[in-house]
Amino acid sequence: MNKLTQQQKLDQSLSLTPAQIQAIKMLELTGLELEGRIERELEENPALEENYEEPQRESEDSTPEGDTSDQDWELGEYATEDDIPDYKLRELQERQSVREEIPFAAGAPSLDEYLMDQLALVTPLEGVRREIARYIIGNIDSDGYLTRSVEEIEDDLLFKAGLSVSPQEIEELIRLVKTLDPAGIAARDLRESLLLQIERLPETPLHREAYQMIQDHYEDFVNKRFDRLCSCLGVSEERLAELYTFVSHLSPKPASGYGDDSEGRFAHFTPDFIVTERDGELLISLVGERDLPPLRLSPTYLALLEEQKGQRGDSRQSREAFTFLKHKVEQARWFIDAIQQREETLRKTMTAIVAHQRDFFLTGEISALRPMILKDIAEATGLDISTISRVSNSKSVQTDFGVYMLKFFFGEGIINDEGESISTREVREALAKLIAEEDKRKPLSDEQLTQLLSERGYPIARRTVAKYREQLRLPVARLRREL
Repeated sequence: MNKLTQQQKLDQSLSLTPAQIQAIKMLELTGLELEGRIERELEENPALEENYEEPQRESEDSTPEGDTSDQDWELGEYATEDDIPDYKLRELQERQSVREEIPFAAGAPSLDEYLMDQLALVTPLEGVRREIARYIIGNIDSDGYLTRSVEEIEDDLLFKAGLSVSPQEIEELIRLVKTLDPAGIAARDLRESLLLQIERLPETPLHREAYQMIQDHYEDFVNKRFDRLCSCLGVSEERLAELYTFVSHLSPKPASGYGDDSEGRFAHFTPDFIVTERDGELLISLVGERDLPPLRLSPTYLALLEEQKGQRGDSRQSREAFTFLKHKVEQARWFIDAIQQREETLRKTMTAIVAHQRDFFLTGEISALRPMILKDIAEATGLDISTISRVSNSKSVQTDFGVYMLKFFFGEGIINDEGESISTREVREALAKLIAEEDKRKPLSDEQLTQLLSERGYPIARRTVAKYREQLRLPVARLRREL
């Protein structure tokens, strides 16, 4: 006999209001992204408009002419034409105190365009062959490597473009692309790229020996098996050192400096903050909103809302019109509030970071960085840790010593021999310095690095040294050895 049972489960969850969701989304935007977001909102919501009126600043001792406490929520605090949000007034003041000079460059042609332009000069490609070449070039990654096989390209062309082509034709066009600049483009791997680059150079004994080393003894070359290489190539250690020096000047990323990579390095970049030192004081400026127009609720829409408010009971159409107008005004109010809240949150967070890392902003020295975690800034600002995380992961600051992402200033700490708390970033800098200054013929092992760091006041375990070394993208001692 089956027994029926009944269970009751009580589940409690926290849901966010639309206004809170709006504020979170606005917080994650950079200054340039915010500009685009405002443009879209102005297009989509007729209840929101730019305020072209000149801001009217009242004197500090002036008092409001009337009490607006009896206004309906629909009018909000932006109902009057002269009412400019505080965030915009502060930005207008900062324009006169801080001037930023941020370099930018015009957009460079993409790698795809650069290669296709070369192809047009090398050989006339029309119809199917041109489409095949375009698809091959389109599959070259940002480093310059062709990662898809001939079979995969053949299938893609058949199923995605409806082109039936032979593997021989694809191979032919790949070989053609490999003849283009930069040297090494469209290679399958690093070994092939190095060989393609050497082939472009004049034939000399050094180049022939380097080609043979990469062609026949690549694994020994990569793993720095010097004795075996000297024996196989029939060269001395001095000659092998020359070969390594020559290969080291070849590019491991043939597409570096072209197309998208160039754009990434030189494109218009606007930091979210500027921190400058003046007479021992650190001045913080939020630069993302400077060129954004002040916003307000549309007076026309507010008038329509008031008009429909008295008529909403007359008919269904009137009630629907009132609901629509109310919704649009509500959205516009949330949007303006979200921008203001974003500005206040960013200021509060940046102020706390600067206060915590004051010595670094004054000197620019890595050793001046203090251990700092998200909880420290959350406690200083009264904000949630998740809010601090969103700000630090997406925002940057221009200082007197360069531009940094905010997450750069966060890091755990350790206690040195003197009982002082120091940043792990300082430890990594000390580790990098030790490796940079080591004898490359006898590189330091992780155990030796651990001992040397301990002697310098950084008591950390060997496994921690290995972790920091990997974070610095430095190989083990055997692979750092040089002749």
